[in-house]
Amino acid sequence: MALNIDPSITNSMLQELADAIDAGDPTPGKFQIYSGTKPATPGADITDQVLLAECACSLPCGTVASGVLTFSDISEEDNAPATGTATWGRLMDGSGTWIADFDVGGGSSSAFLQLNSTSLYQGGIVRITSCAISI
Repeated sequence: MALNIDPSITNSMLQELADAIDAGDPTPGKFQIYSGTKPATPGADITDQVLLAECACSLPCGTVASGVLTFSDISEEDNAPATGTATWGRLMDGSGTWIADFDVGGGSSSAFLQLNSTSLYQGGIVRITSCAISI
C-alpha cells in the first residue's frame, strides 16, 4: 500500500532534518563512514567499528523542494584514516550530535550511500559527489 503525504508536510519534515544537520553552526554537519556492524540501536556509541572517512557538508547543508533535500556541494574530501570495507555510516551535526545512521554499499546497491567501491584504503581520497534524501 502506498502512502501519499501532502508535499508541504514532506517539505517541512525534510527542512527539520536539514536544520538538525546545520544545528552545529558554525561547524558543518558530517558524513562519517565506518567498517563493521552498524549499531543495533540507532545513534548508539561506536564500539569496535572503524572510522574510514569523514566528509563535511556545506552550510547550509542543502535545500528542500518538492519532497527532496538536495545537499549542497560536499566539497571537503577526506584522506581515509584507515583501511577497511565501508558498511554503514552516520550523519552528525557540526557539534557531533547524532542525526541518522545509514547503510553504505557499492554503486549498484540499494544502500542510502552508494560508493564506487566499498573498499577504502588508508590515505586514499574519499569524496561524496552528490546526495539527496527524498520522502
